[in-house]
Amino acid sequence: MLAADPAFTQVTGERVARLASVAEYRPGAFYERELPAIEAVLALAGPVRLLVVDGYVDLDPEGRPGLGAHAHERFRIPVIGVAKTAFRSATHAIPVRRGSAIRPLYVTAAGLPVDKAAALVAAMAGPHRIPDALKRADSLCRTG
Repeated sequence: MLAADPAFTQVTGERVARLASVAEYRPGAFYERELPAIEAVLALAGPVRLLVVDGYVDLDPEGRPGLGAHAHERFRIPVIGVAKTAFRSATHAIPVRRGSAIRPLYVTAAGLPVDKAAALVAAMAGPHRIPDALKRADSLCRTG
């Protein structure tokens, strides 16, 4: 999804790319499966200034790279990681509660301060725990 603002209040476009094959999931190597899809969509999107991924940027306070860190390294743009579940070693992730949700989202970032990333996630459009743009992106991934 493309938006005119970081809160995704003005969605300006949607892009979907189909891959001929997808790598098998390997624990600790989630990026191998997801990064090619992100790259294919970004190729259709044109220049972007911020990428929001479903997952962690880094997996622990020492910086063990997750999907977002690999995306930041490859695409050279700021990346916000929004994870729906706690990862035991990601003690540095900032919990963000949205709407009336009891369970937080876990925010990490590369290329911008993590507290700013958490504030952006908290301000994203939508009244529920999962921001509307992330729900829509998830739907597009599943259905095209």
